[in-house]
Amino acid sequence: MNFEMLDDVTVDRVIEMAWEDRTTFEAIEMQFGLQEKEVIQIMRRYMKRSSFKMWRKRVAGRKTKHVQRRDFLEGRFRSPNQKGS
Repeated sequence: MNFEMLDDVTVDRVIEMAWEDRTTFEAIEMQFGLQEKEVIQIMRRYMKRSSFKMWRKRVAGRKTKHVQRRDFLEGRFRSPNQKGS
């Protein structure tokens, strides 16, 4: 999916999910069809440079942003805005 074709509401939701520590990139891909590199492009394009740099520093290497690297299964947060809620 080409992220440039997303509407503003969807872009806002992707940014919100990416900003959440416990929402994985896989969850974003499942819901919106966007791979991690596309999420990073969205964050880079729609956030202020300083906010993007702060986000990248925070999520770099973070276990909770990737399902396979998590050390827990329980306690996942699901926003009421997500599909299937």
